[in-house]
Amino acid sequence: MRLIFSRKGFDSQYGGVASPILPNGLMIPLPIPSSDQHQIGMLGIDGIDLGALVGDLTNNRIDAQTTVHIDPDLHGPMLTRAMGWRPSFGQIASAQGHLQKQGVGPGDLFLFFGWFRKIERINGSWGYMSGSPDMHILFGWLQVGEVLSVTGRVQDVVRCHPWLREHPHIAAADRFNSTNNTIYVAAESLTLGGANTGRPGGGIFERFTPSLRLTAVDRKRSCWSLPIWFMPVDGQPALSYHGKPSRWVADNDSVLLQTVAKGQEFILDCDYYPDVTGWLTTLFSESLPTHIAEVP
Repeated sequence: MRLIFSRKGFDSQYGGVASPILPNGLMIPLPIPSSDQHQIGMLGIDGIDLGALVGDLTNNRIDAQTTVHIDPDLHGPMLTRAMGWRPSFGQIASAQGHLQKQGVGPGDLFLFFGWFRKIERINGSWGYMSGSPDMHILFGWLQVGEVLSVTGRVQDVVRCHPWLREHPHIAAADRFNSTNNTIYVAAESLTLGGANTGRPGGGIFERFTPSLRLTAVDRKRSCWSLPIWFMPVDGQPALSYHGKPSRWVADNDSVLLQTVAKGQEFILDCDYYPDVTGWLTTLFSESLPTHIAEVP
C-alpha cells in the first residue's frame, strides 16, 4: 500500500484564511473558490449557515454566493446526491504525474490535510480565537477503488458512473484539459493490513482530536510531528519530496519534519514502513469519524 498525504482546501493563496474548528470541535474543511457550479451557500454541514460563517472569517470577501471547487468530494450529506454516489477525488497535470509515477492505484490510501484554526463568537460574529495556532490537520480519507482516466473519455466515464456527472473534473472537463485528467473513486470499504475495518472507503473526520494534528506543538504549521518510524533510515525511500536528511530531526519517540512549501501529494511506500498499519488503525480508532460518506 502507498499512503498519500494530500493537501487540500483553503490556503494562503486560495481562500486566504484557515478552515475553521468550531467550539464543539467540528472541523469544516473549506473548498477553494473557483468557477465551478456549486456555491458555498448550497453546502449542508450540520445545519450551519456556512455562507455567513465564511463571510465573517473573510470580511465578506467570500460569501454564500462564492462558487467553490468541491474536490475531494468526501461528505455525502453535503449536497443532494445521485443514486450510487461514492467519494471521489480528481487530479491533473504535474500533481497527477507524480501520483502516476509513484504507481498510486487501487488499495492505496489518501489522507487529506489542510490549514485549520479554532474559531469563536466575537460580538455576534465568527472570528479566529486569539492565540489559537495555525495547524495542518487531517480531515478526510479515500482508499482507492478505481482510477478513471477522464481525458478524452468523459462520456465513457459518465456512462459507467453517471453519479460523477457533477464532479468538477467531469462537469468542467474542458477547463481541466490536461492530458492526464484523472478521478480516483473510493473503494466500498476501508481495508488496513488486509482486514476490513467496517468503515467506508472514503469520508471525513468530523471533529478535531489530537491524533489528527500534523503540526508540531509551538511550531509553524509546516513543521510536522510524526512517529519516529517515519524517519527514513538504512536506505528506506523517504516520503516523496522529503528526501533531504536535513528535513528530518529525531525528537525522542517522534520525528520533526519540515515539509516542503506548497506541495500537494506526498507519498510513502508502506512496503518499507511496516508500522504504518498500526498507526493508521490507531488513527481511525481515536478520531472516531462519525460523519462518514454515505451511499444514497
